[in-house]
Amino acid sequence: MTGNHKNTSITRRRALAVAGGTVAAGGLAAAGYQSAFADTTSTTTTATATSSASSGTCMELMSSVTEGPYYLDGALVRKNITEGKSGVPLTLRLTVVDATDGCTPVPGAAVEIWHCDAWGYYSGYTTANPADDKTYLRGYQVANANGVVNFETIVPGWYTPRTCHIHLKVHTGGAKEDGTYEGGKVNFTGQLFFDDAIAESIFALEPYSKHTGSYTKLADDMVYDGGGTSSGLLRLEAVHKKDPSKGYKGFLTLGIDPDAENTGAGSGGGGGTPPSGAPAPSSSPSS
Repeated sequence: MTGNHKNTSITRRRALAVAGGTVAAGGLAAAGYQSAFADTTSTTTTATATSSASSGTCMELMSSVTEGPYYLDGALVRKNITEGKSGVPLTLRLTVVDATDGCTPVPGAAVEIWHCDAWGYYSGYTTANPADDKTYLRGYQVANANGVVNFETIVPGWYTPRTCHIHLKVHTGGAKEDGTYEGGKVNFTGQLFFDDAIAESIFALEPYSKHTGSYTKLADDMVYDGGGTSSGLLRLEAVHKKDPSKGYKGFLTLGIDPDAENTGAGSGGGGGTPPSGAPAPSSSPSS
């Protein structure tokens, strides 16, 4: 997968044709790591949005990076973005806070994520140029009153020379329309990263293990700058400590400036080629 970025829309017709739920409103008590993953439908949201905010400290702004060459407009607003793609389950909870205002939550912020499948391919692409109408592993969630969004996905695969990563943008000022999110502006463009030891334990499992080639570690990645959580390194918790195939919970607080604008479009880096031996997207397993 090499070549220049081309910003191509997923049309409303295509988006509406793909099954996907809308954002479910509801409270999330998010003071602390464990409570960030406690499902709740309570409408009472008295807890602070993040553990850092509750301790009286505020994180720095997240590091913005390239959006990469595989972005598509018009992703669906939905919690589960897998569309049947196989891989190790990942529950992703992200909390959007205003790093310029004491880490107060940013309710209504739209977090958009997209990433490759277990084979290293992105929906919509068979090469570096858009080539199909597929929409798997792309989606939006709109933050609740505590600035929290929740995604159900899989751990991404990898492609040379990139490490395991998830792309994201944070939007504000827009609104849900026709199943997607429109209007407003992009405040932050970044990527989320995985600890090397955890990623390698996952990639020893099927379908990831069917790849040949070398996995790029964090220290050798062209985008990750070594800054830890402020650079997008996820906090990860195994669902079952002795069985990584059961899945992981990923958690991160995104410190943004709601007045800033950073699309990441046109930035270099982020491309690469699928691992040697990986099948074309049309033949990769879907379940």
